[in-house]
Amino acid sequence: MGQTTRRVAACAAAVLLASGLQTTLAHGDTTPPRIDLTVLVIDDGGPSVAAITAELKSQGTPYKVVSLNDPNRPVINSAFLSDTVNGLPRGKYQGIVLPNENPFPNSAAEMTAIATYEAAFNVRQIDAYTWASPAVGLNYAQNPGFVGTLDGFQAATTTAGTSGPFGYLKGSVPFEDNDPNVSESYGYLATPLANLPTGASFVPLVDAAIPGTTSRGSLVGEYTHDGRKELVVTFVYNQYQQQYRLLARGMVDWITQGVHLGYDRNYFATHVDDVFLADDRWDTVLKCTPGDVTCPPGTPDTANPIRMTQADAQYLKQWQTANNFTLDMVFNGGGSEDWKSDHQTTVDPTASQMISDQNSYRWVNHTYTHPYLGCVQDVSVVPWKCTKDASGNTVWTDQNTISTQIKQNFDWATANGLKVDPQVLVTGEHSGLLTAPQETSDNPNLAPALAANGIRFTGSDASREPAQRAVGSSTLTVPRYPMNVFYNAGSAQEETDEYNWIYTSKANGGSGVCENNANSTCLSAPLDTTTGYQSYIVPLEARIDLGHVLNNDPRPHFVHQSNLSEGRILYPVLEKVLGTYRSLYADSTPIVNLGEREIGQEFQKRAAWNNALASGQVTAYKIGNTVTVSAPAGVQIQATMPTGTAQKMAIGTAAFGSAYAGTLSGWASPGSLQSSVTLQLPAAAAPAAPAAVAPSVAAKSVPAPAPADKKVVPQGVATPVPAGPGDTTRKPAAKSLVPGSGIPVPGKAAVQGKGAQHSGKQ
Repeated sequence: MGQTTRRVAACAAAVLLASGLQTTLAHGDTTPPRIDLTVLVIDDGGPSVAAITAELKSQGTPYKVVSLNDPNRPVINSAFLSDTVNGLPRGKYQGIVLPNENPFPNSAAEMTAIATYEAAFNVRQIDAYTWASPAVGLNYAQNPGFVGTLDGFQAATTTAGTSGPFGYLKGSVPFEDNDPNVSESYGYLATPLANLPTGASFVPLVDAAIPGTTSRGSLVGEYTHDGRKELVVTFVYNQYQQQYRLLARGMVDWITQGVHLGYDRNYFATHVDDVFLADDRWDTVLKCTPGDVTCPPGTPDTANPIRMTQADAQYLKQWQTANNFTLDMVFNGGGSEDWKSDHQTTVDPTASQMISDQNSYRWVNHTYTHPYLGCVQDVSVVPWKCTKDASGNTVWTDQNTISTQIKQNFDWATANGLKVDPQVLVTGEHSGLLTAPQETSDNPNLAPALAANGIRFTGSDASREPAQRAVGSSTLTVPRYPMNVFYNAGSAQEETDEYNWIYTSKANGGSGVCENNANSTCLSAPLDTTTGYQSYIVPLEARIDLGHVLNNDPRPHFVHQSNLSEGRILYPVLEKVLGTYRSLYADSTPIVNLGEREIGQEFQKRAAWNNALASGQVTAYKIGNTVTVSAPAGVQIQATMPTGTAQKMAIGTAAFGSAYAGTLSGWASPGSLQSSVTLQLPAAAAPAAPAAVAPSVAAKSVPAPAPADKKVVPQGVATPVPAGPGDTTRKPAAKSLVPGSGIPVPGKAAVQGKGAQHSGKQ
C-alpha cells in the first residue's frame, strides 16, 4: 500500500502526458479551470465512508458514489475525472473521499490517476479511516503510540485545527462510551513522521494524549505532499457517534475548501403541548393512567390532574431569559375555560400570566379541547380500537368537528388578545394522521378541514413518520421527536416509576414491553425512584436529544405542560442539552431555534432541492472566484461559502446567506432577469478556504518494523450502540415507547396515549 502511494509522484508526469491533462490545463495559463461542485465518494462498504456520505446527503451536497464492491463499476481514469467544456478544462469533482489512502491495491493506475488529478486541479482527498504509517505522513503507532479502543477518550482540536476547519468548536472532542461491554471505537494515535521531503508536512488537527506518555497522537491530520493534500483519519466511526458528529461539518468544509452546495446547522426546538389544559397523572400503584385510555375499563378516575400554576408560568419566563432559549407553547384555549368553570371563577391566573408574557414564546394551535380527531375510538378494550359501522367501515370524526376545534381555538386566542401563527397546528396526539396499528391511513376528513382553516403545517410524530409529507394538497407535516419526559408525570418519582415499568423486564417487575420489542433495550435493573431521574434519565435523554441537534435535523422535540409544573422535571434535561452543546461549540455556532412554520418551510425547500439533485437538474461549478448554480425554476439553491461572498445580480450585488460556524450559508434564488445564481467569492478565498494551516514541528521518527495493518472495525461501530433505552435514532426501525407514541404497551398498562377529552376531569 505504502509503496504504491509513494510511486504516485514518480508516475505523475507520465500520466499527465499520457492522459492529455497537461495539455488541457495549459489552455490559457491565466484562466483557472472549471471545477464542478460534486464530491466523488469511493465506497468500500465500511461505516466511515458511509458516515461521510450521510453528512453530504444531509447537507444537500452533490456527490457521486463508486462502489468498490460493484464488479461493473467504472474505471477511475483521467477521462472519468476530467474533460474539457467549451474549450475550458473541467474537473468533474471538487473533492474525493477514499476509504483509505489507497483502496486500489491491485490497480496502481487508478490511484495514480486520482493523485494526478488532485495535484492538477487543486482537489483534496479524505482518507476516511486508515492506520498510522509513513504512507500517510505518520510514524507507526508505537514508541510513542497507541492502537486500540478509544471509548471514553478525550480528544481535542489542535491550534491548527481550531484556526482551520474545526474553528466552530471550542476544542473538546469527547469519544462516546455508551456500553462498557461493547467496543464502540478503535483507532491509532501516532506522531507525525520526521524528515519528510521538502514541501511535505503533516499537521495534526485533532489529537489525544497517548496513554502512558507525555505525547499526543494525531487522530485527524492534514498531510501535504506531492502537490496534494489528504485529510488522514486514523479512527473508525459511524454516522451517529458524537465524536464524528462534532467533526463532520469541518471535514466537509475541508475537502470542499469552504465552497460547496448545501449547508449544516445545529437545530433545537421544544414544543410544550397541552398549555392551559390539565394532564392526567400516572398511577404508581395501578401502573396506568386513570382517566386515560391506557387503564382497563372501569378504573376509577383519581381526578388528580397536573396543571401549570401562575408561579410555574413566571418561572418559565425567567428560565427562558436565563438560558437564552425560546419554547413553543402548543395551547388549548378550552382548558382555560374548563379550569375557570371548575373553580367557579372568571379569571385563570396561569393563562393571564402567560398571555401577559406572550411575546416570550411562540404560540401554536393545539385545537380547543384536545379531542381525538382520527377514527371514533372504542375504549371498551385496551388497547382501544376504531368504531365500525354496520357495514364494517371505520367511523371517522367528521370534518365539521375538526374544523370547529381549529377555529374555536383561534377565536379564543383572538378574544383573549393572544397572537398566534394562523398557519400552524398540532392536533391532539397528532390525531387525524395515521396511527398504527388502529389506523393505517389519515382521517379522510382531516385534509379538507386543514385547508378550510388555512393550515399550511401540522405537527406529526417523528417516531411514527420521520419524514415530512403532504396532507391533502395544501398542508405539510412537521415531524416532532417525542422526549422520554412523559406527559403524565409531574414529579421525578412518577417519571422514574413509569420509566421502570416501560423499560424493565417482567422478571424485574416491569411490563416486559422492552424485551418483547426487538428494537428496544431494557434496563439491567429498575432505577431508584428517588435518584434515578437525575442520575440516569436526564443524562440519557439529553444525550439522545443532543444527537438530533448535532445531525443537521430541524425536527422539534415535544413534551407537555405537566413537565413544567410541580417538580418541573423538563428543565434539567433542557439545561443538560444546552449546557453540553455550549461547552463544545464556539459562539459562532449557536443553536438555531426555529418555529413550526420555519421548520416546515426548511423541510419543504430541502425536499425540492433534493429532488432536483436526484433528477440531475442541478448544475454547479466554480471558475476562479465565481460560483454558478442552475436549478429548476422555483427551486432555491442552498450553499456554504466563505465570509465575504456576495450574490451577483443583473445590476450590482446582494448579500448572500447568514453567518454561521465561520462561514456564510443559506438559500438563494436567481435575481430579476436571471436564470441562475452567481456567487462572487472574496479574493482571499482563492485558491482555498478555510486558509491552509501551517506545519507543526514533527516528532522524531523511531525506527521500528512495520506492524500489521488491521484497521479494526469493532462491532459497536458496525452496529451503532444506542445511548440507552429510548434511543430509536440508532435503531431506525425502532418505534418509540414514549407514552402517546409508537406501539402500545400490551395488557393492563398499555401505553397508548391520552384519552379523548384528556383534561383529567372526565
